[in-house]
Formats: sequence, structure tokens, C-alpha cells
Amino acid sequence: MSKPLVPASFEDWRTIAKARVPSFLFGFVDGGSFDEDTLRENVAAWRRVRLRQYVLRDVSATDIGTRFFGRPATMPLALAPVGLGGSLGRRGEVQAARAAAAFGVPFTLCTPAICSIEEVRAATSTPFWFQLYMLRDRGIVRELLQRARAAQCSALVFTVDLARVSIRRSDIRHGMTSAPSTRTALARVKAVLARPNWLWNVALKGGPLVFGNLKEYVPKATRLEDFKAWVDAQFDPSVNWQDIEWLRTQWDGPIILKGLLEAEDARLAADIGVQGFVVSNHGGRQLDGTAPTAEALPRLAGAVAGRGLTVLVDGGIRCGHDLIKARALGADGVLAGRPWAYAMAAGGEAGVHQWLTHMEAELRNTLGLMGQTRLADVGPDQLLP
Repeated sequence: MSKPLVPASFEDWRTIAKARVPSFLFGFVDGGSFDEDTLRENVAAWRRVRLRQYVLRDVSATDIGTRFFGRPATMPLALAPVGLGGSLGRRGEVQAARAAAAFGVPFTLCTPAICSIEEVRAATSTPFWFQLYMLRDRGIVRELLQRARAAQCSALVFTVDLARVSIRRSDIRHGMTSAPSTRTALARVKAVLARPNWLWNVALKGGPLVFGNLKEYVPKATRLEDFKAWVDAQFDPSVNWQDIEWLRTQWDGPIILKGLLEAEDARLAADIGVQGFVVSNHGGRQLDGTAPTAEALPRLAGAVAGRGLTVLVDGGIRCGHDLIKARALGADGVLAGRPWAYAMAAGGEAGVHQWLTHMEAELRNTLGLMGQTRLADVGPDQLLP
């Protein structure tokens, strides 16, 4: 695909991003696990959902606003946590957080971010969400929660689908997870030199590309190999529902569990007293061959109907009318990761704001073409069998 003059779709943003960042970074964001079947099916499943069209109705005004945990949002979308997102543009998470705040939607900062909680907080007055994993060292977990609370983060997104980090062949091919060697080091240098604008604007002028939230805990946090070794040692495969009960004693704000795909787990989440969950397969980056999120969503939403939980979904969200499909299938909102990451790589803060503007325009356009005026009224009746 040739580079577009003006980006108008997800694929346009992706094409520009691929041309601007080193290949190993692009491959890290772009790739999935194993054969990437779930990665592809996430997108394909939304395409299989069909919308009803009603005509000759007054759709001159449309209402797409919503609320997440008591806070207003321009539309039912939040920026998902993206690991290394800050390396895609100069202080990328800061730029994305500012764009989200200006537009009126939540931004989620991930634990392995380049920009720290404190840096993002200093750059925007709007509270953001913080994403966390359960680590073996519960002291680090407590400290991260204290830092998030001090930064007035408005919700905690707790990822639960990384009992083990899956095998991601794209990262192996690009040397992201390989043992350090002269060959991989030279390959990365070559990839960086092939993107001189990124080297100058992001790596050199943008400040140190270290894991801002973890530099106190990870020795030599500038090296991917050291970070991976720390992750392998710290990710706790013994985490269970009792740990979520412990988490509730450490965080007094909304807790959102990210990574649910089964109705039984949705009911357990409701029973344990969290405020929401994300129907997610980690963007096709964990268990390959599992259900695409558009297929799993109705089962999980139905399992907790009437229990007051906020149901979110991610994976394969590519355009504004995917938000309508998600709403019709039972979600209160969506999270999107790769779209904002590519928009960041392509155009920085302005690129993320432009992508959000496109999403809003597509959402309003599709809603009107369906003969609907309020997104809150969209449900399964607006879908074809």
C-alpha cells in the first residue's frame, strides 16, 4: 500500500507508522502470538456483524456521549494501554494523554510505559487510567498503586491474562526477545539508522527511552533483554481470584479487570466486587486460537446483565462503526490500542487527535445512516441475525 496523502483509515495510519519507526518496534506493536489467527479473527469478527438500516427518520442530531465511572466522555472509547507506546513518538504517552484529554476520552497508561505516571500527570490536568500487572514482589505493586493514587488516576485497569507471556514470533524474528548477540544488536542499529527522523526526534531529542514506571526496580532498564528477564522473573503465574480480593484492599477507586473471555469469569468478577471488565484476548498477543472478542462479548455481557458492571471490549477495533457494533453486542464502551499507537507514530499528538476526530465522525455518520439518533438506544435489535 502506498503512503496516503491524508490518512483516512486504520490501514492508512498503519502504513505511515511502518515507514516512520524502526522495524523491530513496528513489529512489536503490530504482531500477535503464534500463527496470529486470533489477531486476524479479532478484525474479521467485527466485519461479520451486520447492521440494520432504517430510513426517513430525523437524524439531524446525534448523541454519542457516555460516562465511564461517573466521568463524562465524548464517546464510548478509551485509549488502551500499549507497551513501549512512548517510543513511537517523542514522549509518546504524554502526547497521547494530552490528545485524549483534549478530546474528552480516557487514556490508559501501562506499567511498561516509557513515560512515568508522574510525567504524564504533570503534562495533563485530566485524570487518566493506570494499567497494572500482579507481580511476585507485592511491595512493588503497592508502590505503583500509591504512585497512581498520588497522581489521581481515576481507574485501575488490572490485566489478568498474562499468567505466562505467550510466544510472539514477530518479536523473535525482529530480535526483540532473542538472547543478546552481536547479530541482533547490529540488526537493531541498522533498523534505527533506516529511520533517521525517528532517531533524531524520538531517540535523541525525546529524552531517555527507559521504562519510566519501572526504572527504580529494573536494573539497566534501557535494555530490552534486561526488562524481559525482569518480567519473566516477576510475572506471577500463581495469581488467582484471592489476589483480586487483596487488590481491592489496596485500591479504593474503580477496578477494571482486563482479559476476560468466559462467562464464568465475568460472573466471578461481579461476585468479587470489581466495577468493570474488558472482554479481551490481549489484542491477539496471548492465547492464539481463542475466541475473537466480538464473538465472546455477548456471552460475557449477558452473564452480568443487571449487576451494574461496566463492560468494555478491545481487540480488532478499527473504525467508528465498530463502536456501534460493540454497543449493540452489549458493551458500554471500547478500548483501542494499535490505532492510537499508529496515529502517534504517524503524527504525534496531532495525529492521535485527528484519529479520534475520524472515529467520532464515523460513529455519528454510521448512527445516522442506521436511522438512529442516540447511541445509548442501540442494542441487539439493530443487528441483523
